[in-house]
Amino acid sequence: MRRACLIVLDSLGVGGAPDAARFGDQGADTLGHIARACARGLADDGRLGPLRLPNLCAMGLGLAAGLATGCVPDGLAPAGSVTAAYGCATEISRGKDTPSGHFEMTGAPVLFDWGYFEPAEESVPLALLDELSSRAGLPGVLGNCKASGTEILVRLGEEHLRTGKPIVYTSADSVLQIAAHETRFGLERLLAVCAVARTLVDGLRIARVIARPFVGEDAVTFRRTGNRRDFSIPAPTPTLLDGLAEAGGTVLCVGKVADIFAHRGVTRSIRAHGQDGLMNATLAAWDGAGDRTLVVTNFVDFDSVHGHRRDVAGYARALESFDARLSELIGRLAPGDLCILTADHGCDPTWAGTDHTRERVPVLATAPGIASGSIGVRPTLADIGATLASFFGLSGTGYGRPFLDGDGLRILP
Repeated sequence: MRRACLIVLDSLGVGGAPDAARFGDQGADTLGHIARACARGLADDGRLGPLRLPNLCAMGLGLAAGLATGCVPDGLAPAGSVTAAYGCATEISRGKDTPSGHFEMTGAPVLFDWGYFEPAEESVPLALLDELSSRAGLPGVLGNCKASGTEILVRLGEEHLRTGKPIVYTSADSVLQIAAHETRFGLERLLAVCAVARTLVDGLRIARVIARPFVGEDAVTFRRTGNRRDFSIPAPTPTLLDGLAEAGGTVLCVGKVADIFAHRGVTRSIRAHGQDGLMNATLAAWDGAGDRTLVVTNFVDFDSVHGHRRDVAGYARALESFDARLSELIGRLAPGDLCILTADHGCDPTWAGTDHTRERVPVLATAPGIASGSIGVRPTLADIGATLASFFGLSGTGYGRPFLDGDGLRILP
């Protein structure tokens, strides 16, 4: 029986991207800077002392970061022998966002330029917003600027409740985000508005329209809910998911993964949110997985709850919480199984602003009987997809080169 699990630690970059300066991110290092802050005595909300990731470090996370930057982060060297194949990968896609990373790691790098809403104010063309209001039956919109998703709720959430106008905003990514109150405006209505917006921005090559529902009654109590939805452009070329599904395999997507791929190549989407909720859903999916099944999970909170909010202590605690539960997944691996952990981009919580950061990402692969050791610095995230394609006996997408043999046990030169 052949089964594989692809775990994406959303935004856990390890620095070292050779083109980081082009994105204004020279020196960004999500994992390294978190580890350094912890080693220097970071204390916040009960979080004190060095970063403790025994399971991830045993798999080679610290060594992977060392390959990316030339320096193993503080306290993240393995305590003993490495138990997994480890390395890092360099993104070649032209964006530093979620779709670019996920498309590339599944064998479909984004080799064109996304469209962006560049201005900080009046970001979205007024003609497009007028058309959105007309088609979706809106009294207008608020915002229309680049903003942090939490800050803009504090600033405009109460006006949204008074006027019924949804809040529209963007960021440095190729994205249009629309926030509205989950009950007062209505979740289904918000999703319908975003579906209309998706059709309006297709021609602009905007990667995602994101529905951002929130609850609360005033600026103090507003909080986003787990009912976020991403309306994405499909991958530019067929992905590993497409290939496996077309070959009769099963693709189970946990959390927001199915949305990222516009539900293409997805056998079943499993809704879950929150770090424990995502892990619980992943374990349940894995326990029920049959032959030729791929389980893909994105742990989004690292990015959305901690990275974008520049919450170093929270990110550290989230990593330690994930590490503590990782053994539950690794312990379920049987002969014929393969598990790969990686990330899609960086979001350094010590960096200026609130946007993603251009970084290399870790690649950790484990399986019963795997030959542990370095797979080096991979030239593209597509090597992950090529490895999984080889594991499932597929021809691949034409991008990337496997780093393990077809049984997922031997590191290839």
